[in-house]
Amino acid sequence: MAIAKLGTVVLDCPDPLALADFYAGLVGGTPKAEEDGSWVTLSGHGGTDLAFQLAPGHVPPQWPSANASQQFHLDLTVEDLDAAEEHILALGAQRLEPGEPGRAWRVYADPAGHPVCLCAC
Repeated sequence: MAIAKLGTVVLDCPDPLALADFYAGLVGGTPKAEEDGSWVTLSGHGGTDLAFQLAPGHVPPQWPSANASQQFHLDLTVEDLDAAEEHILALGAQRLEPGEPGRAWRVYADPAGHPVCLCAC
């Protein structure tokens, strides 16, 4: 029996509003910042809220690395992988590995270095 439901996914980052704007460009929604800018919530996109928390000492995860944890990553489902790739790169993501023909996902880093996978539905 479940005792909880997923409320928000929170990402540490050096610039919460900039990272919220990046994800708003991917999934939609509207970023709402706390007065001091240390916390920004992205909601209104039809999925679980994303929040971005100021972490001045943020160290991006390494992808892939046998010596360091990726910490976590987001899988975003898309209909057109090529079009989605063009869009995510234009928003400021970086490709983390070359795509393989026929593979249904591609891996990127968001502007704060978190891994993000675009997955064809």
